[in-house]
Amino acid sequence: MSTLLLSHPCFLDHLTPIGHPERPDRLRAIDRILEHERFHSLERENAPMGTVEAIARVHPMAYVDSLYKAAPTEGLVRIDADTTMSPGSWEAALRGVGAACQAVDEVVAKKVSNAFSASRPPGHHAEKARAMGFCLFNNAAIAARHAQSAHGLERVAIVDFDVHHGNGTQDIFWADPSVMYCSTHQMPLYPGSGAADETGEANTIVNVPLAAGDDGAVFREAFQTVILPRLDAFAPDLVVISAGFDAHVRDPLGGLNLVEADFGWATKALMDVADRHSDGRVVSILEGGYDLEGLARSVAAHVMTLMTG
Repeated sequence: MSTLLLSHPCFLDHLTPIGHPERPDRLRAIDRILEHERFHSLERENAPMGTVEAIARVHPMAYVDSLYKAAPTEGLVRIDADTTMSPGSWEAALRGVGAACQAVDEVVAKKVSNAFSASRPPGHHAEKARAMGFCLFNNAAIAARHAQSAHGLERVAIVDFDVHHGNGTQDIFWADPSVMYCSTHQMPLYPGSGAADETGEANTIVNVPLAAGDDGAVFREAFQTVILPRLDAFAPDLVVISAGFDAHVRDPLGGLNLVEADFGWATKALMDVADRHSDGRVVSILEGGYDLEGLARSVAAHVMTLMTG
């Protein structure tokens, strides 16, 4: 079987202010590198429109309605200090949801081995009823709930290696024993959450904060000594990756010193967990990554690992 790549031209239509790091060029850089001949065996599909039903498993309808009403017909609207919507943002957000759910559908149905959603805006800072940190809907959380509701999977693990802590994902699953959220991230750094003693009501939140300047050796040790053993003990039915690449040494928004080989290594480690417990089921969803060269090279390493194991 093959690896599924989900994307859509509309992801370029989510516009942000001039100079904003979460910009359409991020997707253009990814598109360019994934056009290389070594990626020609990817199964490529346009992201479908997500459903309100899928979103409402995670976000209250009042929140969904508020974002729909906030979407402008022209110009930009500021949702919070660094999160904006443009006329194309609503469709982009819905197709990000659709990509997450479609990835789950095809992986569970064994149409593909695994899947990567190259979508924007990102999602892991979006809390139950609050947009923040460039994020509107929490696509990784929606994927987890979709796997449970639509396919009957019981336990889902979300593993987040973005340089920023996924406060939204933690918020959504804080009291849920059926979803394990594991995160490596720089601390202190935006959004300020993610301390090691934040473990959730069911002890299914696993935070391993890293310090500015930490490199791939420290990152890999965090996986090997904490995250991978916790995942094995949890034995998930699906592994969802919140694939942020802003821990790369080139990234302007973080201070970690990872290189693309570190992301490939982590991807393989999570695929091995999925092979042991989840019948190989892995769904990856793009989060951060703001240096275009570092992002492109890291995504290439991540997707090539998904393709080849």
